[in-house]
This record gives sequence, C-alpha cells and structure tokens, in this order.
Amino acid sequence: MARLTSVDALRSVIKPPNARTFTKITPELDEQAIDFLKRCPFALVSTVSEDGTVEVSPKGDEPGFIRVEDPRTLLIPERTGNNLAFGLTNIINNGRVGMIMLVPATGETLRISGTAEIHDDADLVASLSTLGKPALLATRVHIKHCYFHCARSILRAKLWDPTAWPAPGRVSFGKILAPKLGGDEALVKQIDAGIDGAYTQRLWSNG
Repeated sequence: MARLTSVDALRSVIKPPNARTFTKITPELDEQAIDFLKRCPFALVSTVSEDGTVEVSPKGDEPGFIRVEDPRTLLIPERTGNNLAFGLTNIINNGRVGMIMLVPATGETLRISGTAEIHDDADLVASLSTLGKPALLATRVHIKHCYFHCARSILRAKLWDPTAWPAPGRVSFGKILAPKLGGDEALVKQIDAGIDGAYTQRLWSNG
C-alpha cells in the first residue's frame, strides 16, 4: 500500500463532498443544536500543544452541563480529574479547541471548532455547580463553526446497541504504575483500591 502524500491522491479515494454538504456547516448553533446540548452528558474536547501534540479530554456530567451562553458561545465546567491539565494548558497557550458531543441513543454527533479561554470568576463557576459543588474553572468556547455529523459511524460501531456490547472491562492503573514505582502485587492492589475509592466516594473531589 502506498502512502498518500497529496490532497489530490486523497481525493482520488475519498471523493469531494456534495456542495450541499457544506451548507450544514454554520458559525453558530441552531435550535436543534441547542436542544442537543441540553440533552448532552458527554463530550470529547481536543486541543493542541505548542509543539503540535494533540490532546483529547473526555468531559462528562449531568445532561446540559455544557451551557449555551448564546448561539456562538459555550461554557464548560471543569470538574475533578487527574490534574494533568494538558488540555487546559493548551487552551491557555493558544486557545484552539475542537469538540464532539454525544447523546446516548442518538446516532448523530455535534461537532464544534473554535477558540477558548479559561475563567475562575467565583460567580461564574458557582453558576456551573452540580450537586451543590461549584466548578473548579469555566472554559468559555467561542464557536467558529459547528455542524451535525451523520450517524453512520455510530451505527457501524453499534455503540448504543446493548446486545452488541462486549463484556464489561476494567483497566488496572495499579498494573501500569506499580512496576514503574518499584512496587509489587500489593502496591497494584493498593493503587486499584484507591481508584475504586475515587469512583465511588470521591467522584467530585480529590480530597
């Protein structure tokens, strides 16, 4: 198989889109997109570092956690995570973001690209509270373009079809971290027990 090195070569396989397809790309949210975000509990947010490394961060919360400030502006609450803050650092450095929003049992996804900035205004983060817990920070996204992506990838993956799901799986962070820390199986279990506690008792806090 030859490596494709030009857009012409790419377009010899992936034909140019119908001109009508471009008309779905808009600079602001329409009524359907706003309704979609009211039902959305999960999003993937991509950013890019100064050296070009792309990061993708999952964001999940109660449906509607991504607030529509106006048709061209979104607010995303920042919750407790692993504290690496790669995406937030990238936003501070250059502000470029891309997002895909998903709603369970809905095949279409909402795609948004634009720029973002981070705020710690007390009233703003308090307004993004969940279960009485204010957001740690608020990311304001300025939309450059947005559009709905068709459902074919979701349908091919059978993502929302429970009969097609594999058996539940679980990642052991202990098996990843313990060998690097010079630990044994006891440390594996200790780390995994700590993760279990984060999932069941400290879902909203690292304390």
